[in-house]
Amino acid sequence: MKKPKIKTHLKKSSQILRKKGKAPGTVTYTGLRENALSVVSVIDYDENKFIVEKPKTIEEINFFKNSKLTTWIDVTGISDESYIDDLGKLLGLNSLVLEDAVNTQQRPKIDEYDDYIFGVFKMLYLNDKQEIVYEHLAITLFESSVVVFQELKDDVFNGVRERIKTKSGRIRTRGADYLFFALLDAVVDNYFEILEGINHKIEELEEEVYDNPRPEVAQRIQELKKEVLKIRRYIFPVKELVSRLVDSESKLISKDTKLFLRDIHDHCIEINESLQIYREMSMSLMEMYMSNMSNKMNEVMKVLTIMASIFIPLTFIAGVYGMNFDKIPELHWEHGYAMVWGVMIVTFIGMLIYFKRKNWL
Repeated sequence: MKKPKIKTHLKKSSQILRKKGKAPGTVTYTGLRENALSVVSVIDYDENKFIVEKPKTIEEINFFKNSKLTTWIDVTGISDESYIDDLGKLLGLNSLVLEDAVNTQQRPKIDEYDDYIFGVFKMLYLNDKQEIVYEHLAITLFESSVVVFQELKDDVFNGVRERIKTKSGRIRTRGADYLFFALLDAVVDNYFEILEGINHKIEELEEEVYDNPRPEVAQRIQELKKEVLKIRRYIFPVKELVSRLVDSESKLISKDTKLFLRDIHDHCIEINESLQIYREMSMSLMEMYMSNMSNKMNEVMKVLTIMASIFIPLTFIAGVYGMNFDKIPELHWEHGYAMVWGVMIVTFIGMLIYFKRKNWL
């Protein structure tokens, strides 16, 4: 069970070391999803038009970027460093931006430039096995377009795509800044689903800790603590980043869109508060486990002590009449054996009654 985790950790470390010694701005993919072909899809729309395209060349992508319509350029697969480098240069992205776009270890951030706003986030969602998928996501807002770099085809944007298809939707009547908001909102809203899963795990572990604390439960608690800390690392900074967008003086974000961004900010506050609670609960679970294990051990020791206390006088009686002396009067009594048994039984029952009245049993 542990060997794959060790191999994955070593592979992850080796990927990070690839950046060592390289000049700043060098496009270097640091994730584990290597050899993924970069696939670009474009959604071009306004209030009356809706176009979906699969550009075959970088030049076509640049054409859509400069379209008069609102454009969503979605780049799936970021391990092809040369392709990402060429695409970024054609789109006019800074080399440092391209470096962060493929650096999966980059913490969430927002950078504002004259012509665009660049953001790095972590897209978290559950796969078919109900396991959390951590996907690197980079979003760039231009005047009339949004460029998204993501590692996998799976994402949390299906709802946004459906809203764009609907002609009566609000998103069709607004610009690229609202599309940027809608994508970020989808990412943040999905954090609630992740937190719901964490809450469910905590409730399950609480029941197991109370009912049947086992070493396997302690291991699951440790895994949960690590998972909560990892989630917190990626989600916690988002509140501050959204706050920066709300206070931004960039001409790329309108006042109307900032009102919607404030709604994301409120969600981020709620998420961070929940995260803090779950972090404290996950840490207290181990204390509860240790306490219950100690109580369980105390109960065992209590039973053993009572059993030993009961048998001490019985052992004494048996020891006295087990001595090899000839002149022990009771040994020659006709009913001596039965009398000793009677004394031992009465002593046993008397001690049980005494312990019961003391609530020790």
